[in-house]
Amino acid sequence: MPVSKFAGKAMTVLGPIEGQELGVTLPHEHLIMEHATANYNEPEDENDRVKAHQPVSLELLHWLSYHRSQNVDNLELLDEPEAIDEAMNFKKAGGGTIVDVTNIGIHRNPEALVRVSRATGLNIIMGSGHYLATSHPADMAARSEEEITEEIVRDVNTGVGESGIRAGIIGEIGCSWPLVDNEKKAMQAAARAQRLTGAPLNIHPGRRNNEAVLEILEILSNADADLSRTVISHIDIRVRDHKVRCQVAKAGCYLEYDCFGWSGPAPANLYKGTFISIPSDSGRAEEIRALIAEGYLDQILISHDVCHKYQRARYGGVGYDHISRYVMPLLVDAGLTEEQVNTITVENPKRMLCFI
Repeated sequence: MPVSKFAGKAMTVLGPIEGQELGVTLPHEHLIMEHATANYNEPEDENDRVKAHQPVSLELLHWLSYHRSQNVDNLELLDEPEAIDEAMNFKKAGGGTIVDVTNIGIHRNPEALVRVSRATGLNIIMGSGHYLATSHPADMAARSEEEITEEIVRDVNTGVGESGIRAGIIGEIGCSWPLVDNEKKAMQAAARAQRLTGAPLNIHPGRRNNEAVLEILEILSNADADLSRTVISHIDIRVRDHKVRCQVAKAGCYLEYDCFGWSGPAPANLYKGTFISIPSDSGRAEEIRALIAEGYLDQILISHDVCHKYQRARYGGVGYDHISRYVMPLLVDAGLTEEQVNTITVENPKRMLCFI
């Protein structure tokens, strides 16, 4: 039975729309955000510390490929005209919808997203809930699970603060490895809010260990989350075992390959002492083809997760139109049919984003 007055519709920052209006959808991006508080790591090397406080430039791009979270400017996407110009590249490439999963604690800005949507003509869907513990409010430990749940429900049903601008997805809910107590509480609250609102749920799993995602599935199951409307993000950089990916899919979750355009190297500070093979886009295509062969076509999502300045086109990155212009043809070359590509880029996001 539907639990939401928005059942059957997707919630954009301009209001509810029919699912067929979404079109080609990027289900995991960031247009306006600041996550230095959450993710900045001061470099140990003296020369690196100098670069950490320089603006993003062509001269820094090689260094940033190894130190993407060790430069403050690289973690700030706060320029609205820039966001509009970059998002417009996606619109011109046939794009219809961008899901901005920026949420509480990393500079979510509902009014700015409304302005970007109106300027570009794109549907923009906004996130809710809490990101990593490093971005949680100072009183998070004192907040009850019920209070966090109520906060998310208000964002979805009424709007953020006094803005009246509603969130259309819960997430991305941040999880570290090992999982922090407040992150577990926030995730359980997000699962409760999902049941109360009929909204989809997006989870950012911890890195370094496949056990992270399996622990998340157990917690969500115990919290009675609707796993068939839950997205596990960062499959291509966090879940690097095909058998574990199949476990996630078998549980009912969406598998989100949301780092298209990034083929390594792994950031030195984030994966220090750990080997991780970040796939190329061709490698992602091969993994997706393997999941389709297992019967999981309807659970695959793809995006870029543009969350660092150097990922934007003007700074030498792939931007928001990389999937539309280059990855969709690549998937066909890899053996997918046009219909299967349409399922991944249009039908799956539509099903995931429409409330129940």
